Amino acid sequence: MATIDVILPCLNEAAALPGLLARMPDGYRPIVADNGSTDGSAAIAARGGATVITVPQRGFGAACHAGLLAASSDVVCVMDADGSFDPADLRTVVDPVLDGTADLMLGRRAPRGRGAWPLHARIGNAVLSAELRHSAGVPLRDLGPMRAFHREEMLGLGLTDRRFGYPLEMVLRAAGAGWRIAEVPVAYYPRAGKSKVTGTVGGTIRTVRDMSRVLRTAARAAAASAPAQPAAARPAAARPAPASLAR
Repeated sequence: MATIDVILPCLNEAAALPGLLARMPDGYRPIVADNGSTDGSAAIAARGGATVITVPQRGFGAACHAGLLAASSDVVCVMDADGSFDPADLRTVVDPVLDGTADLMLGRRAPRGRGAWPLHARIGNAVLSAELRHSAGVPLRDLGPMRAFHREEMLGLGLTDRRFGYPLEMVLRAAGAGWRIAEVPVAYYPRAGKSKVTGTVGGTIRTVRDMSRVLRTAARAAAASAPAQPAAARPAAARPAPASLAR
């Protein structure tokens, strides 16, 4: 099997990186996209055998996209660097892309252990996933951060978000391009160290806000590109849009 690059967006993950890199399966090459860590994460990653790139622009999407540009393998993975995933599960997510049955594969999080996925984060994810199914017809129950896809095809989608909306924009643009999108369960563990995103209420709010903005932008673009209906064919009253799309 050809080497597969694994993008690990990183901001202060010194507690998780040693164990995470030690468990990386053979044939998977970690690329740590360091997004301004102050705890020595970059040096720890380099000692652990990872390729380390420095990403000055802050933001989850900025780190992910810089990693994508730095990658060179045909199939590429993205995975959180906080120890919440087992790298052994990468094979489960990658295989459908390698065998040609999926174009974008996501790991659907199955919590293992107390505190693995806080309630507020699950609720935010459920709301966004429901809106995604409703607005784009994408059959996902989780906007999971463990993913696999073909690098060149992903670059061709022209993703522009560099914040927490990046994972959602990826799915929306892939769906719009007719990609086959699917998910498979993967174990999800309590992260190592202090959470900066979904482990906090504030981080969850920022994530939902960024993703809702991406959904609104997509809805406006779809409305602008839709052919105008003849007056006689227009319904007398349209259904109201979901709250996050109507703002």
